[in-house]
Amino acid sequence: MKIELNALSKPQGRAWQVCLDQHSVTFRSEAEARAFVATLEARLHAPHVLPRESRQQRMAS
Repeated sequence: MKIELNALSKPQGRAWQVCLDQHSVTFRSEAEARAFVATLEARLHAPHVLPRESRQQRMAS
């Protein structure tokens, strides 16, 4: 997943946008945007365990 952090100029002031591939999320401050990126990256890099096939599914096969 490609993650980008961009500063936006708006009439109300500066905003920050985090782009995730083709999706974007806008934040009021750079700190909020960076915190979101840090949380997202931590979740992406966390170990993921696939659920084991249940005993009933194996017996039905």
